[in-house]
This record gives sequence, C-alpha cells and structure tokens, in this order.
Amino acid sequence: MAKLLNIYSRGYVGARNKFQHILAVDRVAFRVCRRNLEGTAALSPKLQTFVEKNVALCQPEKVHICDGSEAENDKLISVMVKLGTLEPLPKYKNCWLALTDPRDVARVESRTYMSTDNKRDTVPAGSAAKNTLGNWISPDDLNKAVQERFPGCMKGRTMYVVPFSMGPIGSPLAKLGVELTDSPYVAASMRIMTRMGAPVLQAIQNGSDFVKCLHSVGRSTEPNNPWPCEPDRTIIAHKAATNEIISYGSGYGGNSLLGKKCLALRIGSTIAKREGWLAEHMLILGITNPKGVKKYIAAAFPSACGKTNLAMLTPSLPGYKVECVGDDIAWMKFDSQGRLRAINPENGFFGVAPGTSYSTNPNAMKTIFENTVFTNVAKTSDGGVYWEGMEPNPNVQVTDWRGQPWTPDCGRNAAHPNSRFCSPANQCPIIDPAWESPEGVPIDAILFGGRRPQGVPLIYESFDWKHGVFVGAAMRSEATAAAEHKGKVIMHDPFAMRPFFGYNFGNYLDHWLSLEKTPGRKMPKIFHVNWFRKSDQGKFLWPGFGENVRVLEWVLNRLDGNESMAEKTAIGYIPSDGAINLDGLDEPIDTKQLFSVPKDFWLNEVEQIGKYFDEQVGSDLPNTIAEQLHQLRDRVNSM
Repeated sequence: MAKLLNIYSRGYVGARNKFQHILAVDRVAFRVCRRNLEGTAALSPKLQTFVEKNVALCQPEKVHICDGSEAENDKLISVMVKLGTLEPLPKYKNCWLALTDPRDVARVESRTYMSTDNKRDTVPAGSAAKNTLGNWISPDDLNKAVQERFPGCMKGRTMYVVPFSMGPIGSPLAKLGVELTDSPYVAASMRIMTRMGAPVLQAIQNGSDFVKCLHSVGRSTEPNNPWPCEPDRTIIAHKAATNEIISYGSGYGGNSLLGKKCLALRIGSTIAKREGWLAEHMLILGITNPKGVKKYIAAAFPSACGKTNLAMLTPSLPGYKVECVGDDIAWMKFDSQGRLRAINPENGFFGVAPGTSYSTNPNAMKTIFENTVFTNVAKTSDGGVYWEGMEPNPNVQVTDWRGQPWTPDCGRNAAHPNSRFCSPANQCPIIDPAWESPEGVPIDAILFGGRRPQGVPLIYESFDWKHGVFVGAAMRSEATAAAEHKGKVIMHDPFAMRPFFGYNFGNYLDHWLSLEKTPGRKMPKIFHVNWFRKSDQGKFLWPGFGENVRVLEWVLNRLDGNESMAEKTAIGYIPSDGAINLDGLDEPIDTKQLFSVPKDFWLNEVEQIGKYFDEQVGSDLPNTIAEQLHQLRDRVNSM
C-alpha cells in the first residue's frame, strides 16, 4: 500500500502565497500531486522529476521543501536540539554548537571522485602509481556505489529539498543548485553559506537550470545517534557531463554542504572551462590607499594558511582600508571591456576556528558571535565557546569537543584543529559595499601562496602572465588540518586547488594560459606571498596579520608601474631595498634573510617541481609550462 508522505513548503510570490504538495510513494512509482494555492508556481517539471526519482530511491518518511525563512530555520534548529545535534550557546545571540562523530571531522579527499567516461578527462597522464590531482571513478562503478548505498537510506528521516544559488540571484555569474539531504544540519548551514530558499525555486520554475545534488549521512549503526554518519562507506562523486553531485556517509563541511567545494570548485571549474571563465579557491579583498584609490585583489592559499585573516585584514598602516568580498572562493570572468571581474559565490564564512582571535583577526571575531553554527569547538561553563589561540587562559570551566573536561595543561586540544564557524557574510564589519554586485568587482592582482618555512621570499612578482601561471602550478605548502593529511610535510598544491580540480590539470593549465590570448584584455599581475618563512632559529621572520598591509602596499605600487621598487631575481621581482615600508614595527626585520633566494634551495625546488610535473601531469603538461620550468632552472643555475 502507498503511504502518505508530508511535504511542508512555502512558495514565494509576495508574503501571502503558499503552496503545498502531498506525496504518495509505493513500490512501483512515486508521484507528486500538487495543489496550487493562490496561483503560486509549483516545482518545475525537471525539479519535480529529480525529487520523485530520489524519494523513490532513498524512501524518506517526510519531504520538506525549504523556503529559507526564519520560521523554517527555527524549526530546523528545534529539530536538531531535540536530536542532540545542536546545543544552544546562551552567551551569544542565536548561536549553536554541533559536535560531530570523531570519525567525521574533515574533507575526505581519498573518497572524493570525478566520474567521466574517459579517465583522462579527469586524471593527467603522469607516471606515478597514485595521481594526487584527481580521483576518477567510472560511471558504471559510480552507479554500483549508489545502488549499494542509497536505496532506503533515508527511511525514518526527512528529506530536505534545499534550493540554493551560488552568487547573487540573477547575477550573470551565479549558478543555481538543489541539494536533497537527510541532514537538518546541512539544510541550516546551506541557508548561511548560500542564497537559499523560495526565490531560487521561483527562478528554477521560470526556466533556470540547476545542478543536481544528492546527499545522505548514511545509515548509523547506533540508535539515536545525534551525528549519524557512515565513514567506512563515505563517497563524494561528481558527474561533470550532467552537472550532478552525489555524497554519502559524511555530514561534515565540504563533504555535505554541496554548494561549497563540490559545486563552487569541482563542478564549477568544469562549467567555467566550457563557458570561458574561472572558478577558483581564492579570497577577494578590496584595498583603498590613503589617496582614496581602490584596487581589488584575489588570493589563492591552501585552507588554514591565512585566507580569512587576509580577507578581513585590519591594516597597521594609517590611511589604508581593507574590505572583504569573500574569504574562500572566487568566480571570475572577463567583461566586455576586458577587465577580469569576480564574485564571491558564497553567502557566508565557513572558517577555521583555532588561531582566530581579537589579536589575529578582530573582524572575524566581530562577525561570528551572532547567528552562527560552531562545529567541534570546545564549550565553556558560561555558555560560550573556546578554541586554541582564542585567549591564553580561559577563566571558566571548559569541556572539549569530545565532551571531556579540559584544562590548559591536560595535554590535548580543546577544539579539533579543523573546527569551524559558519557565519553570515553580511555580518562582517568590513564587508565590501560591492560584495553582492551582480557584475562582480574588477581584479587587478592575483596572489598565490602557502606555508613555506624556508627559502621562499615574503613576496615576489611574476615576470608575465605565462610565468604567473607557472608560479601557480608550482605552488607548495605545508599540509593543513582541513583534510586527512598528517604532519607538516611540504605538499604540492597547485593554485591551492589540488583537492578541487574538476578536470585534467594539464587542461586546466591550458585554460589559464588561453585567457591572455583574447585581444584587449587587461591581465592582472600575479604575485607569490609567503607569510611563514622562519629564521634558522625557527622563529617567523615576518610579523604577519595586520602588518601584511605593508606587502599589499608594495603590490599596489607595482600595479601603478613603480619600477624603482623592484629588483629582478631568478624567480621573479622582489622588493628593492627600502621598498617595503617598515616604519613603526615593534621589532627589526631581517630583510636580507626574508627576501633571500638561496641557490641550493631553489635548485632543489626546481627538481622537486620537475619531478612532480613528470609524475603527476606527464604528457598533459602544456609546453609553455615545461618551458617556464626550463627557464627557471637556467636562471637559478646562473645565480
């Protein structure tokens, strides 16, 4: 017999309109029967088919079509509090704490795949037994994996239909998606991280296409588990040809918030290549100098390498003003005048909590203590949160993220190293006035960078666009806690996109190189920064944080064509003596060591980059990039 499933939904044609759907499911078919109230548009045929197909597959008890309203969000939070998924943080306004299963705490790159008919479309032709630039799964194996996991996986749960927009709704750079999920945590978090709700449903009903996203936390073997997951069978897969994303077994972060890394970068990069633009793992900031001249900069760093700190920089130099457009992802496209313009496709910040404080990032701290979901941080007895670096000596009782009493001398972390805050971007006190501009902001410079304790100068400028693309391709950085890697090993992370490429990296490089071939384009200058170089005694040579504005000031001077402020080296242009303003710093800076380019280090760097290209990219490496490596080797040998 068919059993009735309830769908609670709210339409959007003014405040008064509503629509509701009654679903019936049996073994043979699933049909959506619509009753249209007050002329409200129902689900589009394509969306209706998508929902029907996956309700029949996953067999939820209920289906809820999200409208993004405050009332709906209150209900989601109430559901999670009853389940034990969230607990309130009464010290702050509308803030909540989630503690995950200890096995579900980070991106699972080893279980993340692109599915294409031809493996070479995903994985370059490198010689290594294990390619780190893309995991491929065949369509047949993906279909098998889906059939082994998803049938009946939502029994007893609600399926949330989450319509969302990456980018301002109506922007020519925005893309729409619909995520079907059995996680209220995901539904509530997507409301923060994307433009979610009824306006997106209306846009889809009006004919806009959407990326299809299916997610389930999986089957939990523990009854009443507040954080159900199935880590042993987790899989995150992307079908680029049909713009589909499938995720099973994890409820955490980029594994489950499918608008974030999955759509915005992996599927996004494949769409961008087809349509001639860029989807990149980059922050966007606007900086205004004391004369009132404003420039926008995009910057690509691996996770936990200072992206949010730079995006929300508090300048130490008087007269400078920094405003934040986004802290993680940039979608960039050349306009009709040849200017590269960028939007932040996200609507919120999903930032790493440890290390964030009023001294390191006061603007983040002013953003996150309202309307925020914290995950895997410690809680305090006065109803607040705590993490490493937040304050030196908490003067209240602290319970760590595993639920155990914690003290500073207990020998373990209070918060997980990858613990997060999920906060609305519009709460940032320095959010840029143009952060939701449909056409995007004009990008004048692109920064690449990572954690390099030795050998890499504080900043250097590429010689030209081709050399800049090579600099991005050759990026290396210490591993971070955002994924399952252990230890501070130096990893290759080209463009800070290594876990996020949606297609063959060699073709990705070709795409970047092709951008300057269109006449009349104003190509941004490309730089490489390294805030993390250390002395021989293991101390940081640069103070970082708000002092990084001094480096951005040099970038602005170079954008203005100030030739006297740069010195040519084998790796690029570095600041000439006195070009970095050091006035007012508390401690002297060893600029000789900070900007040194050690020959032995760079000879080894050239060899490591060449080995990486051979092993990971092989014959798919563009000749232009191979020639750039050859030229770098010659320049270093001539030092």
